[in-house]
Amino acid sequence: MASKTEERRAALKEKLVVLAKAKIAAGGIGSLKARELAKDAGCALGAIYTVFDDLTALILAVNARSFEMLRTTVTAAVAQAGTQSPDQRLITMSLAYLQFAQSQPYLWRALFEVDLDDGPAPDWYRAELGGLMALITEPMAEIFPELSAEETALTARAMFSSVHGIVLLGLDRATSGVPHDQIGAMITLVLTRVVRNT
Repeated sequence: MASKTEERRAALKEKLVVLAKAKIAAGGIGSLKARELAKDAGCALGAIYTVFDDLTALILAVNARSFEMLRTTVTAAVAQAGTQSPDQRLITMSLAYLQFAQSQPYLWRALFEVDLDDGPAPDWYRAELGGLMALITEPMAEIFPELSAEETALTARAMFSSVHGIVLLGLDRATSGVPHDQIGAMITLVLTRVVRNT
């Protein structure tokens, strides 16, 4: 049974994650300030660091929830689409990824903008990303049955990187990106071409 101190720490940790997620969703990682967060949470500044090593650890905790939201969005899109060919499932997943990026731009960006000081991401964080990759790997294995498990995983990451790049450049309205209103069409075109050339 948890002690009163442990319960208070757990409650503060949850409160900080909820508040931090709201701040990041509204203004990005740069909007997360420790003093403002402490004030909103009704705790001392130092109390934040009794439950998180630093703000990066807090951002990672928020990102874990964002990964869960993203995975749920992608999974729900595939389930709603019903029985599809593997290439169509990839397109459905990719368009769901785009929808998440458009609807939650700052939470989406935070997944890739968190500063880990050149150190490796925690195992649990890599597991969250791995869960997303696993969704992509399944149809990739059907499309490319001749590939080994390692090659399939690498191909899935390459496909994800391609879609992510299209989405990022499109949403940033970069000169080299696809027009904002044609991002989905570009994703569909690229994935269709890749599959047809197998």
